[in-house]
Parts: sequence; structure tokens; C-alpha cells
Amino acid sequence: MAQKVVLKVLTMTDDKIKQKAMEAAADIYGVDSIAADLKEQKLTVIGEMDAVAVVKKLKKVGKVDIVSVGPAKEEKKKEEKKDDKKGDKKEEKKDGKKEEKK
Repeated sequence: MAQKVVLKVLTMTDDKIKQKAMEAAADIYGVDSIAADLKEQKLTVIGEMDAVAVVKKLKKVGKVDIVSVGPAKEEKKKEEKKDDKKGDKKEEKKDGKKEEKK
């Protein structure tokens, strides 16, 4: 199962170091996707890889702290779809009641 590792790279202050960090993470076997946030100095790595290997590789770029390690979930998209369906039904009921009052 794919896991999501969120790391804080404390030396990631400009685009050059951001690029080096992303290249180092991409070099690891099993990495599916990488996202970097320069303002918060966070690097998110998703895939079938070892979190320790990611940190070990990124230590060559600079100081690294692990923020979180957990399963990569995509349940939020499913929940949003369910909420949309419920919202549509409620709107239809409201519209129907308003028409009856007129």
C-alpha cells in the first residue's frame, strides 16, 4: 500500500535547493509523486518506498525533519461526491416547497 511521507527540509529556501531535493527524492525506487511547498519548506513524497531511505537521501541536500508518515488516502474525493449528491437533493426539496407556497 502506498504511503505518504511529509518532510520539512529546513534548508529549502530557494528554487535551486527545492529542485535538488525533488531530484534526490525522485531518485528513490518506488516514489510515485513528489510535491514541494517552498513557503512552508515541506516536501511531500507518495509511493511504495521506505521513509528512512527518503530521509537518508535528502540529508545530502540539507537538514530534514519528518512531519508525518501515513497511508496515502484519496477518500476526500469520494466524500465530496457524496456531499454533492446530498446537497442537490436538499436544493430540490427547497425549490419544490417554494413553488407550492406561491
